[in-house]
Amino acid sequence: MGKQEKKEDQQEQSEACIGSAEHKQVESKVKLDAHGEMLLRQYRELRPTLQQLSDEASHLLRQALSEQGIYVTAIEHRVKTEKSLIGKLELKGAKYKDIGDITDLVGLRIITFYTDEVDKVAVIAKRLFDIDWKDSVDKRKLHELDAFGYNSLHYICRLKTGGPRFELQMRTALQHVWSTIEHDTGYKGDVKIPRVYMRQFSRLAGMMELIDDEFSRLRTVLTDYRRQTLALVKNGKLDDVPLSRDTFRSYLELHPFDHLNRRIAAVNQAELFPVSMMSYLPVFESFGLETVGDVQHFIDENSEDAYQLALSQLAITDLDILSSNTALQYLCLVYVLKHDGGRDGLKSLYDIINGENSTNGMLADLMMEQAKTLPFFGKLKTKN
Repeated sequence: MGKQEKKEDQQEQSEACIGSAEHKQVESKVKLDAHGEMLLRQYRELRPTLQQLSDEASHLLRQALSEQGIYVTAIEHRVKTEKSLIGKLELKGAKYKDIGDITDLVGLRIITFYTDEVDKVAVIAKRLFDIDWKDSVDKRKLHELDAFGYNSLHYICRLKTGGPRFELQMRTALQHVWSTIEHDTGYKGDVKIPRVYMRQFSRLAGMMELIDDEFSRLRTVLTDYRRQTLALVKNGKLDDVPLSRDTFRSYLELHPFDHLNRRIAAVNQAELFPVSMMSYLPVFESFGLETVGDVQHFIDENSEDAYQLALSQLAITDLDILSSNTALQYLCLVYVLKHDGGRDGLKSLYDIINGENSTNGMLADLMMEQAKTLPFFGKLKTKN
């Protein structure tokens, strides 16, 4: 990228009110030649069309990204201000035959989280717009040592329905931050920076580029790891799977509590209605369960006692509707009692399940009284 192009890029970033807000026309303090004045008049006539183009192109991109499930940190769009255009025409107005030759009158910038998402956005852009490949440039391939912040992918686009061309920049959040830092420090300004400071900038740019690449690599590794662990769950190799939100959710797809739920529901011929069981994950963590296999062992070891506890409560009621986490709740209650949690342990369990409130202590007291009549509770007292 040439020095002048970088200067223009910085100028574009410093323009206020990026977006659809109207800009007041700025009268030129510089005397343009006749050709420059002609281009400026064309711009003024085209301004409403440019604003409509900016809004429409931005809307199309937002909609397409949402449909594809791609989340970006920002989508910016702006129409070039008159002040910025005058500066451009002053420097090199002679190279443009008419206003249509200036490709950045409308500018859009998409800032992604990861480097590989830049390419995904590019695929979407190629589907939405006609790309002028002659004037487009992938600045990531220029490999300038001090140009990390300018490693954007730039497409010159046109709507499928026609109209003026516009510029679409695609870069990562770290690239955008670095570009802003360069602009803020005046690194690319007119004053010559001492070599020692230039070297520091280059070193930091290299570090930022490495971090950008490593974040993308780490995400790929974690995605692969998640897929492998979920596959282990589905294959029944539960002892090898760490317990997490993703793995527990996948484990629930195996319906591990259905058998006990059906036994409990049969006491009163009750109907089961579905509810989420994800709120019990903190309970398992408080029990020290570390793998999905631990959860399966927890079910196997406590199911019969959980059924007996449920039976002791439900047999004297006429409840005919139960939630699908009923079995899980009784399993947890039995686990606390078997591990000598007592009244305090039961209250803590209710606090996690129901949120802290004044009735949890009463529920714990009631459960302790009912549990005393069960065989497993008597065995615990004998052991103690």
